[in-house]
Amino acid sequence: MKRDNLQGSPPERALPGGLLTRTLVYIPIVHTQVEMGSVAASLKKVYLEQYGEDEWSTHIRVIDQMWEGIRRRIEALHLDYPRTRLYQDGLPICGKELDIVTEVARRGSQNHQILLDLSQKGCCLTGTESPQLLLQEYDHLKEALGWQTERHSFWRRLWAERVGQRLLRRRDQFIARRVDETLKRDETGILFVGLKHEVDRYLPKDISVRYLFHRLPLRYLNRFSVLPANS
Repeated sequence: MKRDNLQGSPPERALPGGLLTRTLVYIPIVHTQVEMGSVAASLKKVYLEQYGEDEWSTHIRVIDQMWEGIRRRIEALHLDYPRTRLYQDGLPICGKELDIVTEVARRGSQNHQILLDLSQKGCCLTGTESPQLLLQEYDHLKEALGWQTERHSFWRRLWAERVGQRLLRRRDQFIARRVDETLKRDETGILFVGLKHEVDRYLPKDISVRYLFHRLPLRYLNRFSVLPANS
């Protein structure tokens, strides 16, 4: 697997022997309340207890700025839309991917608004995750958030963290297989994926991974990563 940072130059498109490469633009993100669904209120409560209202407001502002930057950088890629495939963490393989993205975009998710806009331009929206693994993650997240808002032992919280890490690794492996199975030669994929994911570790060598930006404003975003929901 080849890794590069996007510098405005066109990607390398061929392997030795003239074989066409597959390119994946890797975009690490932080999810917003809109995308967290029914656990959003618990997530906000945990954050406020740790950092307070002022830091929550700063956190929201920084995330908004992040998405504005992501949108600008995607536009600067000058994508060949019909040969671009979209992948999104949390988007199950279900046959109703566009309906899900449309609904979440309608509720105000900048992430899903970008997906919808790119789909309307001709990109192929692709179901990315196992529904079964997502359900397991959701059940675990609800339980883990409950333990963070109550007085539970250190060892119980540590166990919850380790279970969450194993689930995240299984999701990453599934996403990598899904990209490998669906991304065609001479296509570009765009993967939106939470900060804790390491999908790039599991991708095959013939996929050239290119990162949309060098870093996120981690001063604030790392604070969000202490919660089990940043996945």
